[in-house]
Amino acid sequence: MKLGIIGLGRMGANIARRLMRAGHQVVVFDVSPDAVAALRKEGAEGVASLAALAEALAPPRIAWVMLPAGHITEDTIAKLGEVFAKDDIVIDGGNTYFKDDVRRAGALRERGLHYVDVGTSGGVWGLERGFCMMIGGETAIVDRLDPIFRALAPGAGDAPRTEGREGFDHRAEQGYIHAGPAGAGHFVKMVHNGIEYGLMQAYAEGFDILRHRNSDALPEGERFTLNLPDIAEVWRRGSVISSWLLDLTAAALAKNPDLSHFTGHVADSGEGRWTIEAAIDEAVPANVLSAALYARFRSREAESFADKLLSAMRYGFGGHVEQSS
Repeated sequence: MKLGIIGLGRMGANIARRLMRAGHQVVVFDVSPDAVAALRKEGAEGVASLAALAEALAPPRIAWVMLPAGHITEDTIAKLGEVFAKDDIVIDGGNTYFKDDVRRAGALRERGLHYVDVGTSGGVWGLERGFCMMIGGETAIVDRLDPIFRALAPGAGDAPRTEGREGFDHRAEQGYIHAGPAGAGHFVKMVHNGIEYGLMQAYAEGFDILRHRNSDALPEGERFTLNLPDIAEVWRRGSVISSWLLDLTAAALAKNPDLSHFTGHVADSGEGRWTIEAAIDEAVPANVLSAALYARFRSREAESFADKLLSAMRYGFGGHVEQSS
């Protein structure tokens, strides 16, 4: 198939590369001419505008937008709605808020266009490992795009089949699903990222407890100096808590056990917040996911006003003086 790829960051460029490896033709556009030139050298057709991209594709056109959530994606999809025609397809593979998908799908439908949202997981490893995809959109359109999704997906790999899955959609075993109508794909990916926050926080807290077991505040006989790289490595092999996140943790600790080249300032890209909002809307308790999100907020404060206020209150009612660290 031939399609356009808009946005050639780390994931967008690798999506284009993986599609080309599978024999698909891609027309690429990015605000950076250098990014376009780099993909052109690898076999892509490069263009300098969205209008040129539309001209380079034969109807019904397909364009995959891989841009940061927000105004840039909003403006790009609106522009595609102008340069594309009836029956053309716009795919948003970024980290978009699912309610925006529902709105955009409705707006494009009025113009006779189709909208597909793809929650895309795989990060910078997607070129080699493949991309796990959670897809929202009309069934007929998603089915038409299947060769694209199949090429990008990781495939079954070495994972054993789940017992009792006979009769279920085979695509899930290949690493992609049609989750439902427009918005459903990004909704599932949003919750996926919320869970990711919780898993990452659990690993972080656990290893922090291990690291501090040699504290002078503990009885001497109960202090242990533990080898964190070795612990991460042994947990990778046969333990209940093994995962790709643990694989990445082990690799990071092996390279730098003290993690001295990181500041500990942890950003959030939005999905964690949206997951908590959804939990509130649904009245679903999300204790772990909420705490993980708040921990990221806390990581960005060198000196917390809340902590200062706690010290002030302790001093006020009990005369407790702050201890120097």
